[in-house]
Amino acid sequence: MIRKILIANRGEIAVRIIRACKELGIKSAAIYSEADFGALHTILADESYLIGPAPSSQSYLNKEKIIQLAKEINADAIHPGYGFLSENSDFIRMVEESGVKFIGPSSKSVEMMGSKTAARNLMQKNKVPIVPGTTEPIKTIAEGLSFAGEIGFPVLLKASAGGGGKGMRKVFSKDDFESAFESTKREALKAFGSDDVYIEKLIENPKHIEVQIIADKFGNYRHLFERECSIQRRHQKIIEESPSAFLDNSTRDAITEAAINAAKACDYFNAGTIEFLMDSNKNFYFLEMNTRLQVEHPVTELVTGIDLVKEQIMIASGEKISFEQNEVKQNGVAIECRIYAEDSSQGFLPSTGKLKLYKEPGGPNVRVDSGVIVNSEITVHYDPMISKLICWGKNRNEAINRSLRALDEYFIGGVNNNISFLKFILNSPEFKNGVHNINSVEQKLLREFENNLSNNSFEDTEIAAAILAAHIKNNVKQKVSANISSTNRWRDQMYE
Repeated sequence: MIRKILIANRGEIAVRIIRACKELGIKSAAIYSEADFGALHTILADESYLIGPAPSSQSYLNKEKIIQLAKEINADAIHPGYGFLSENSDFIRMVEESGVKFIGPSSKSVEMMGSKTAARNLMQKNKVPIVPGTTEPIKTIAEGLSFAGEIGFPVLLKASAGGGGKGMRKVFSKDDFESAFESTKREALKAFGSDDVYIEKLIENPKHIEVQIIADKFGNYRHLFERECSIQRRHQKIIEESPSAFLDNSTRDAITEAAINAAKACDYFNAGTIEFLMDSNKNFYFLEMNTRLQVEHPVTELVTGIDLVKEQIMIASGEKISFEQNEVKQNGVAIECRIYAEDSSQGFLPSTGKLKLYKEPGGPNVRVDSGVIVNSEITVHYDPMISKLICWGKNRNEAINRSLRALDEYFIGGVNNNISFLKFILNSPEFKNGVHNINSVEQKLLREFENNLSNNSFEDTEIAAAILAAHIKNNVKQKVSANISSTNRWRDQMYE
């Protein structure tokens, strides 16, 4: 039985896990860097420990120190959240060897799915559709040109160890292949420590459809249906929803079956996501497997009523999945909007500083997952996410309207944010009609949004909000209270 969990993460996902721990009667232990002193997750956790300086490499990515701390405080398990060490097979193996439970899949499964070429090969053997392309890295330009000529341009060059949109290049002709190949290899080596690159046929204007799966250590596998994540900018998801308005029942049955087969192929257990590309004819192709909890998991929770984090913890405790496949139903529609500290009018540059004003929306069927409060600081060291807004509706139109209403209720001062851009997308005919694809933002919506900015066509309330945020950021001096009692609970728990 798990009695204490060390959460090897920060921000909103750390808060999310802490809340699940509290509801299960499990003690939570947070870690924090020097930049995160006093962060919300350190306040809410039962215990909080300094793990290192601000840079991730010296704190949230310090494998040895995190495992050592878990043993010192008698934590039974480590939950990695997403990002940082969540898909690092070396870290997971170290946790396994330490005797501490890892709340996630085995290091073997993560390693199998971590190499994109190895994963493609495995999927092909297990009859999961893959995009036409190589199943081994391309070693030379000549080899790459020969294969690209066989499957036909355009093609996509991708880092074998890649993810998150890094190490990818579209190539539309043989004349562009050499420079694209070399630049992809350089980026792959810098980002992932490996310059292995493979080729896929470029599926033009596809939708991004992913399937949430979960499995236990007794060989039981379940899917929790699909999420659509086609609204992306620079390969980063912005808005996610479940279910997808594009899928019909037969396609849904086929893609969820393929996802279960993919998970079985690597002997997977715990929560994971199988990502697919889907063309205009509803043909779908395996993209990759995310061997962790996804940022967008709340939309699945709202539609199915299943708490994925609690299931993760109970599976790691040695229990079976708590539900049968026929008990999983899709009820209504949920939409998630990612609220980032970035300047939509300046090319989405990250906006750093203290949140001198922060008020979240509320009301029926509105959920906000955040890791910030007033005076929290958005720094250069980490992802600039402020919060995630997740709204449920009995149908898609209601979910969209509820999301727009909730976005209007945010009050954020001290940093810029992307709320006006999110509202623009939700109001666009492409999104409302469900005809958007992974290229819609960069090919059309972003340009239209920028034209609206230049034409000063936003509502007066949005302009007033922008002025207020700028005023607070530039003219209000922050007053930090020094009146902290020596018996303050969270401060006493800080580990120096």
